[in-house]
Amino acid sequence: MPEVIGELSGIRKNVIEQLKGLYDLSVPYGQIVTNELAEKLAVLTCQISREIAVYLNRHGQITSVSVGDQRTVSLPEINGRRAKHRLSGIRCLHTHPGGNSLLSAVDVSTLKEMHFDLMVAIGAADSSVTSLSMGFITEIVDDKEQFEQMGPLTLQDMTAIDFGYLLSIIERRLSLSTKTHSLQEEERAILVGIERKGSWDVEDSLNELEELAITAGASVVGRFWQKRDKPDSALFIGRGKVQEISLAKQELEANLVILDDELSPAQQRNLEQLLGIKVVDRTGLILDIFAQRARTHEGKLQVELAQLRYVLPRLGGQGLVLSRLGGGIGTRGPGETKLEVDRRHIRSRISELEREIKCVKKQRLLHREQREKNNLATVSLVGYTNAGKSTLLNALTQADVLAEDKLFATLDPTTRKIELPSGREVLLTDTVGFIQKLPHQLVAAFQATLEEVTEADLLLHVIDASHPLYEQQSDAVWQVLKELHCETKPAITLFNKIDKIAESESITRMTRLSGSIALSVLHPDQDEGLAPLLKLIDEHLPLHWISCLLKIPYDASAKLAQLYELAKVKNVDYQDQGILVKVSLPSEYFERYNQYVVEMDTCQRG
Repeated sequence: MPEVIGELSGIRKNVIEQLKGLYDLSVPYGQIVTNELAEKLAVLTCQISREIAVYLNRHGQITSVSVGDQRTVSLPEINGRRAKHRLSGIRCLHTHPGGNSLLSAVDVSTLKEMHFDLMVAIGAADSSVTSLSMGFITEIVDDKEQFEQMGPLTLQDMTAIDFGYLLSIIERRLSLSTKTHSLQEEERAILVGIERKGSWDVEDSLNELEELAITAGASVVGRFWQKRDKPDSALFIGRGKVQEISLAKQELEANLVILDDELSPAQQRNLEQLLGIKVVDRTGLILDIFAQRARTHEGKLQVELAQLRYVLPRLGGQGLVLSRLGGGIGTRGPGETKLEVDRRHIRSRISELEREIKCVKKQRLLHREQREKNNLATVSLVGYTNAGKSTLLNALTQADVLAEDKLFATLDPTTRKIELPSGREVLLTDTVGFIQKLPHQLVAAFQATLEEVTEADLLLHVIDASHPLYEQQSDAVWQVLKELHCETKPAITLFNKIDKIAESESITRMTRLSGSIALSVLHPDQDEGLAPLLKLIDEHLPLHWISCLLKIPYDASAKLAQLYELAKVKNVDYQDQGILVKVSLPSEYFERYNQYVVEMDTCQRG
C-alpha cells in the first residue's frame, strides 16, 4: 500500500487519498517533471499550506511522498547507489507555498547530504505553478560538494529539458572533478541493427559497429538484429524487439544502446522513453570518435560544425542544458568550456563556424595556388579507415604521423613532399578515412579537408586486402568519392597488408587490373621496398611537365626571361649561335617554345 509520510495532522482524509494517488503518476524517461504532476502538487500544496515532496527514481517512478518542510520531514531511506563520489539515482521534487521557487539553504544542504540527482523546487500560489528552480552537485572539492542552481524557469521550460542529457553532463563534470571515483559508469553497450536486402551482411556491419564502439570507449555486452524490409517509422525496429532489448538490458546491466543506422529525432526519443537508457545511432557514435580524435584547430572546427548540425533537430529542449563537457558517447565535443545555448544560439554558432571554415578554405586555396606556382603535382591518399594510409605516408616520407590499428586514428590532413624515380617532386597528402554510412554532416563539414581530394592530380586508393570485406569497403570509398564528384580522377589502387594473406591466387586476382599493386607497407619486399609503388605513381601521374633542351636565338632573348617565370630552368649555356637552355616546361606552355626544341627528354615527368 502506498504511504504518505510526514506531518499529516489536520489534513482531511480525502486530501490524503489524493496524496496517495500521486504514486499512480510517473514521469517519462528524459523528463524532469510533467505538467500533470507539477500542477497537482501545486493544487494540493495550496489546499494544505504545507510543503509536499515526491522522490522519483531514474525510471520516473515515484518512490515516496512526504508532507511538511525539509526541517520536519524525515526523508525516506534511499535504496539507490548513494556514496561519497556517486549520485543517489533519486531526484527530489518539492513545493514552496507562497510561490517563490528559489532553493532555500535547507534545500541545498539536503541536496548535498543525500546526493540527489536533482533538487527541484516548485513555486505554488493560487493553486497554480508560478515558477520552478533546480539545483545539482557540480563537483567535489576537498570532500565538499559544490552546487549550481538554475531558475526560476517556467513549467514549459522545465518540462522541455532533457533530463537524461543533463544527468550525463552532471556526472561527467563530477567525474572530472573527483578523478579518483568516476560517477560516469562504464558504458556497457547493446548493438542493434536490421537486415535488409542490398546492404552489408548485418553481422559484418555489427562487427564494424562493435569496433567503433570500442574505439569510442564502450564495452559491447550484447547485440540484436531483425529482418525488415524497411525501418519502423516510430521505433526503427519492431516494438517486440524493443521489449526483448528492454529485458536483456537488465540482465546484461547495459546502460547504452547503439543503433547501426542514423535515427530520426523522433525514433531516438521514442526508443529512449521505452528502454529507459541512452540511445545513440551510428552517426552520433562516429561524431563522438571524431570529437575525441580532433587535434588541430581546423579539425575541431569541422567536428563541432558536424555535431551541431546533427544535434540541432534533436534538441527537443536540450538547448537549456547543452554543454560541450560531455558525459560519455554521444555527448563529447571538442570544446573546453561549458556551452548553454538554445536553438537560436546554435544556429548562430553554426554560422560562425561556417565563416571560420571559409577562412580555412581560403588558406588552403592559397597553399594550393603556391603549390601550383611551384609546379608541384599532388597525390591524395584515400581509403577506408584503418587501411594503412598514415602508415604509408610515414614509410614514404618519415612524416611521423600517428598510425594506430584503430578506426579513425588520424583526422587532420598531412602533406609531405616525395621524390619519384624520375626525379620529379610531388606532394603526398594523407586524408581522413572513409567508412560505410559515413555521416553526411561529416562530408559537409569536412569540405575544407576533402578539397585536398577534389584538387588532387592523382588518387592513391589504399585497401586493406586482408579484410574479409575489402571489396565492400572499396565500394564504400568510391561511394564517398562520387559524393565529392571525384570518381573520374586518375587513380591507382594499393592492396595493402598482403603479408596477412596466405593464398597467392588471391593476390594475383586483386592486381589483375592495370593501375593496381599489392604489397605490405609495414613489411615491404627486402630488395625493392616501396620502389614499385613509386614507379607506378610516376607512370600514372598526369604529364604536367615536359623536360627538353631549347636553343633560343639572341634576338628572342626575351623568351628566356619568360622561362624563368614559367618553368624550371636547369642549365643555361650561352653559345655563338644562340642560348642553350635545359628546362622543364609546364605542358600548357610547351607550344610557345616548340619551335626552339633541340632535344626532348621523354623520360622526364618532372
